Amino acid sequence: MSLIAGEDFQHILRLLNTNVDGKQKIMFALTSIKGVGRRAGELTPEELERLMTVVANPRQFKVPDWFLNRKKDYKDGRFSQVVSNALDMKLRDDLERLKKIRNHRGLRHYWGLRVRGQHTKTTGRRGKTVGVSKKR
Repeated sequence: MSLIAGEDFQHILRLLNTNVDGKQKIMFALTSIKGVGRRAGELTPEELERLMTVVANPRQFKVPDWFLNRKKDYKDGRFSQVVSNALDMKLRDDLERLKKIRNHRGLRHYWGLRVRGQHTKTTGRRGKTVGVSKKR
């Protein structure tokens, strides 16, 4: 291993519509892709290519439905594995739909409150309202 990078060294790689830093180790570089965790980083380049094909179409490789991160999509009712900026778009579309139909969860998102049933009397008070000033 030399200190000077070779001519074939790629400083920025393009994987699944995401720019990945070529100077980082594989384990940490892959975690910059949304939907790919740290354990996936411990792979050889051959395994990495196979992983990308499996992530692109997991149903062809008999990955079970419960393992995918998009269960029963609202529009088409299919199970899928969503990565990168498609994951952000799906989440944003879901929240917009919940707000549009005036669902309880959508309203809580709209108001900036906790959504999953947490107590809000004493915690989570930052950035909501301005305090009352004392009379003189």
